[in-house]
Amino acid sequence: MPQWVVYSDPMSEAYDVIAIGGGAAGMMAAGRAAERGRRVLLLERNARLGEKLRISGGGRCNITNAQQDTKRLLAQYGEAEQFLYSAFSQFGMANTFSFFESRGLPLMVETGERAFPQSEKASDVVSVLETYIKDRRVTVATRSAVDEVMIDGARISGIRSGHQVYTASSYIFATGGLSHPETGSTGDGFRWLRELGHAVEKPTPTIVPLRVSETWVRELSGTSVPDVRISFYVNGTKRISSTGVLLFTHFGISGPTVLNLAGRIADLLHEGTVDARVDLFPGTDVGILDRLITEVFDKNKNRTLRNTFKNVAPKGTADVLLSLLPTIDTEKKVHSVLREERRALVDLLKSLRLSVTGLMGFDRAVVADGGLVLDEVDMRTMRSKKIENLFVTGDLLHIRRPSGGYSLQLCWTTGFVAGNSA
Repeated sequence: MPQWVVYSDPMSEAYDVIAIGGGAAGMMAAGRAAERGRRVLLLERNARLGEKLRISGGGRCNITNAQQDTKRLLAQYGEAEQFLYSAFSQFGMANTFSFFESRGLPLMVETGERAFPQSEKASDVVSVLETYIKDRRVTVATRSAVDEVMIDGARISGIRSGHQVYTASSYIFATGGLSHPETGSTGDGFRWLRELGHAVEKPTPTIVPLRVSETWVRELSGTSVPDVRISFYVNGTKRISSTGVLLFTHFGISGPTVLNLAGRIADLLHEGTVDARVDLFPGTDVGILDRLITEVFDKNKNRTLRNTFKNVAPKGTADVLLSLLPTIDTEKKVHSVLREERRALVDLLKSLRLSVTGLMGFDRAVVADGGLVLDEVDMRTMRSKKIENLFVTGDLLHIRRPSGGYSLQLCWTTGFVAGNSA
């Protein structure tokens, strides 16, 4: 049964706007429409609002990207850049900062212009939005999955949820894409858009961790190494290289650098065998690293290699890395380590190898692309060009973007514009 948060009888209410999907874009859209004096109903299939938002950024919520140059910011959206200028002129990065900070949630900026709430709690972001729609008297119905979008010509005439039909003058789709289906993102919005006659690109997980064949990565699961250089090879030929943070998982590798390369890695996998080589000391050449290790060993001549190597290897990685060189006795004193063995350690730190077997699926994806092609929506208003009273937002739009706050900024922007136009 639906669970209501109401300010009038929901069954008899005549709504101006119905927003479907209580995530980032849906709450922003509903709140903005209500702020303009519209009577708004927000339908959410889950028991509470903002389920995907609560787990975003590992629970910290990368709320936006703080790049102040709009052209450079929009360039990160690839081919969609040309479509986004009007929408971002109405609600851009600075507006996101103002929106949350004026409501008591200060933000902070980290490496790569990634902005987070200072509390580092995604739940605080949800709380701000919940207060926003409550103060604007949005009627909310959770546990209300939409079973049918009813059509009359080129207009939506109603929404059926269970035995109840709700009607409004305008409808906003904000159901999200296919990433993290456990949060309710089941792709219903894509199906509705197709049924309404729209062209919808097939979704693929584009910002997603990589799976590798090496089982030792499980022992490093959760370990993050900053400032590595990771290079990807196809059949032994170097094709892609990037520098950034690397995160080991129980199935492979992740982190911002890997996530943003995932789409290109998917293409490489069609060409042949893909392996990754990780340089854990990208700013130090082989000769200098060898001398640094020698100096550490000289200062710890009577300690074991196992204990001393922890002073060289990135934090939390030493034991696992040593296990990859089984011919070296890790219990020997470092003064007994042979030159060839020391060079083997240097080579390992400069070229840690991994065999990429594939990408994780939608369940692990941070972002999946696909959705309504942008030629079929007026990006100045988010209004469909085929269905005159439909507005489409967020992950339902076919826009590729990297990790780093770009996805949520797209939700805030398109949600605001839809709510401002419906």
